[in-house]
Amino acid sequence: MKKITVLLTSLILLSVIAPCEEGASENGIELGIRFFDRRIYYIAGDPILIQLTITNNSPFTYRFKLADDRSFSVDFDVRTVSNRRLEDADLLIRRRTEHQQVFFREMAVEPGESFSFVEDLRNYVRITDSGSFVVKASVYPELIRGNNAISSNITVAAGSGNSEAASVGLLESTRINLSVRPPVIPGPDGIPLEMDIATGAVLVRQRLAPDQVVEYMLEGRQRSQWERFFLYLDLEEMLSRDAVRQRRWNAESEEGRRRMVEQFRQELRNSTTDGTISIIPTEYTIDRTQYNNFEGTVIATLRFRNNNFTEIKRYTYYLRFKDNVWTIVDYSVMNLGTE
Repeated sequence: MKKITVLLTSLILLSVIAPCEEGASENGIELGIRFFDRRIYYIAGDPILIQLTITNNSPFTYRFKLADDRSFSVDFDVRTVSNRRLEDADLLIRRRTEHQQVFFREMAVEPGESFSFVEDLRNYVRITDSGSFVVKASVYPELIRGNNAISSNITVAAGSGNSEAASVGLLESTRINLSVRPPVIPGPDGIPLEMDIATGAVLVRQRLAPDQVVEYMLEGRQRSQWERFFLYLDLEEMLSRDAVRQRRWNAESEEGRRRMVEQFRQELRNSTTDGTISIIPTEYTIDRTQYNNFEGTVIATLRFRNNNFTEIKRYTYYLRFKDNVWTIVDYSVMNLGTE
């Protein structure tokens, strides 16, 4: 009996002094975060999308309130390497201080299931300096009331006929590292210079042969590396392929032309225009290359996998030698059938 008492005492002491792992699950409910579409982030630029995932590893149904305006359900703690916390974004402050009704839905996550949603970190914190940061998220099952986060415990309801329940309060995630770079470097046409997402270095056009330029562009698209895909495309020249765009281009100011180039770039990324050049080929071969001191053409056969068959297309890329660099200024496509 004495040995049993000593053993129980030891177990109780161990449970008291054992450290809690940061972001560990509470009663089987876990909150995880990751970058939704990891890329190079700048002080001002594209959204920093964070995916939050609530996973239920308990044997019970997990219920919580999720506000339509997620700023009343979610909070982010972003700190510098010196442990200085970044200030709240102006948008977040306005949302939480306005007198308004907070609409929410009650969510249920069954055992073994997960629920995910995406939030823009820039809506929660002010990022005014470049550097390295540590990001941590919190989810408040009973919402954030007023200026203070209120985290009343809620119950993980058992299945029908089972009276057992587990109490779960504030959910905290593990930490992820965020790197924010200084403002992008404007190129000679006013469009920011492309950066290599793997190395972070500025991509500079090299003196490649016309066929090497086409290969570089195609390989960049195959790897979904947009910065490499765009590097040797002369977007201004490609805009003039369309007569309507060319007339608009001629009528625009220099600032308007820059906006047109940037809009064209986004349309290519979204495949809403000239989609045939931005479709990802499964494989390609360079068939023929011809060029002189000023102009060149590269003919390539590209294959595109489409469900149960493969489309075959012949692309003719037209290049121009300018400022000691070959760039793609136009292209044409011929369908060769399927296999």
